[in-house]
Amino acid sequence: MIPAAFDYARPSSLGDAVEALTDAGEDAKVLAGGQSLLPLLRLRLAYPTVLIDLGRVPELQGIADEGDHIRIGAMATHDDVVRSPLVNAACPLIALATATVADPAVRHRGTFGGALAHADPAGDLPAVALALDCVFLTRSASEGREIPAAEFFVDYLETAMDPGEILVAVKVPKLGAGWGYHYEKFHRTAQSWATVGVAAAVHRDDGTIQDVKVALTNMGSTPVRAGAVETAVRGLDPHDATSLAAACDQADQGTSPPADLHAQPDYRRHLARVLTRRAIRRAADLEPG
Repeated sequence: MIPAAFDYARPSSLGDAVEALTDAGEDAKVLAGGQSLLPLLRLRLAYPTVLIDLGRVPELQGIADEGDHIRIGAMATHDDVVRSPLVNAACPLIALATATVADPAVRHRGTFGGALAHADPAGDLPAVALALDCVFLTRSASEGREIPAAEFFVDYLETAMDPGEILVAVKVPKLGAGWGYHYEKFHRTAQSWATVGVAAAVHRDDGTIQDVKVALTNMGSTPVRAGAVETAVRGLDPHDATSLAAACDQADQGTSPPADLHAQPDYRRHLARVLTRRAIRRAADLEPG
C-alpha cells in the first residue's frame, strides 16, 4: 500500500528537532531507523501529518563512557551497539540481546532508541533495559527529563514520553565485576519477534547467587520484571538444579501473556518458566551460551 500524504522535516540539531515536533503537534511522527514505523505507514495504521527525520541530529549519535554508566545515543544503530567494544565490555547483555534483533539488514538501519521508544513488548530491547535499570533521557521544548525504565513503558506501544518529547539517549549502569549475562529467546524463525524472551544478569560470590536481575519479553502489554524469581533465586547455589527450577517456576507470576496465532497464554507461561531457568544457568556460566 501507499502511505497517506504527509509533510517531511529533516532537522540538523536537537533544538531544531524539538521545535519541529512542537510546531507539528500531536499528529507528527518521529522517524529514526524506520524499521517499525515505515510498515505502519504503508499499511495506513499510522498516518502522521508531519514526519520528522532524526537522521542528521548529531546529539542523538554515539556511545560514550560516562563513569558509572555508558550513554547510548538514541540514533545509534543496532549494529553500532553490537560492535561497540564499550558496550561489550561494560554491559554485554545489551549486545547479546541486540544481536538477536531481526536480521543484519534491519540491524544496520534500525536504531537502539527507536526500538525502545516504539515500546513493542515483543521487542527484545525493552526487557533488557528494564532488567538493567536503564534510565531514558528525553528532551522537550520546556525541559529535559530522566525516566527510569520501570516507569518508561506504560502500555502496549505506549511510553511515558509526552507528545512533544524526543528520546535523546539511554544511560546503562555498569554492574561491575562478578556479573554474568544471558538473553534467552524462543522464536519461530531467525527474523521473527520473540514468542517469549528472558533477559538475565547474575552475580555470583562464594558459590551462591548474590544478586540477579530478570525481565521478560512478550509476557504482557509491557516488558515484565520477574520480581518473584529474583527474590527466590538470591542465596541459592546455582548447581542446585531442583531449587533453581522451583524458583524459576515463579517466572510467570504477575504476567498477562497475549494470545495470538503463534502461542496461547498457557504456552507462553510454560516458556517463561523454562527459559528463565535456562537464562539464569547460562548467565551463571553453568551451561554453554
